[in-house]
Amino acid sequence: MKLFNFGEIGAERAGVVDGDGKLRDFSAHLPRIDAAAITDGFDALTDIDLTALPLVEEGARIGACVLNPPTFYCIGLNYAAHADESGMPYPTEPLVFSKAASALAGPNDDLVLAPDALKADWEVELGVVIGARGWQVDAADAMDFVAGYCVVNDLSERAWQLEGTGQWIKGKSAPGFGPIGPYLVTKDEVGDPGALDLWLSLNGDRLQNSNTSDLIFDIPQIIAHMSQRMVLLPGDVIATGTPAGVGMGLQPQRYLRDGDVMELGVEGLGTQRQVVQL
Repeated sequence: MKLFNFGEIGAERAGVVDGDGKLRDFSAHLPRIDAAAITDGFDALTDIDLTALPLVEEGARIGACVLNPPTFYCIGLNYAAHADESGMPYPTEPLVFSKAASALAGPNDDLVLAPDALKADWEVELGVVIGARGWQVDAADAMDFVAGYCVVNDLSERAWQLEGTGQWIKGKSAPGFGPIGPYLVTKDEVGDPGALDLWLSLNGDRLQNSNTSDLIFDIPQIIAHMSQRMVLLPGDVIATGTPAGVGMGLQPQRYLRDGDVMELGVEGLGTQRQVVQL
């Protein structure tokens, strides 16, 4: 299933994509896509006749594909080419940090930067949505704990992230810095998550163009490692890292400016578009 949330911020409700690619209102069967819905699972909903559901009004806002995730995690330096462009050694275990949940945004929401956000950067990523409570999970069993996948733009303010005290969460958590979606695509509809194309264009120029096969740590390794240190919960979102082509790695460096347009996507998971405002 391809599930999504639609409606204004704070009033989103669940939607689903039918077999013809039409957006349908699913809220009569599932109020919203959030941790509670993911905990309950979607198996009982697969027999519903989606074509009988009302269409979502054209132009409706698409919200974050998971509302109120328990934790929004990220994995740093997890593409070999991105570590190379950053001039940093490959990590010996997954580099885990988090974004504030208040950074969550819809996939096409405008990005309004703070006045002192002078080094805002883009990062297309494959997002993994956890579907079951996981503690001390073996890599061989890790995929049993995945509900599905989504597109993430792990936006970053590099000065806030790396200068001063250099705490990554501070550079990752401004309002709008966590667009996820448009869809939560359940894992049964995704092929090999370790072989998905992902890309990002800025003002029409393709700057990131890679494949998840370049991941240093794959999804089972990430889940297994994280679950040795913390309990993973249904609805947790894990952004698995970004490939080469971020603004910090360009020569000269290039950061987001007023009027910039980011367009990005992951194979089979949909696309995002954000317009930058100051």
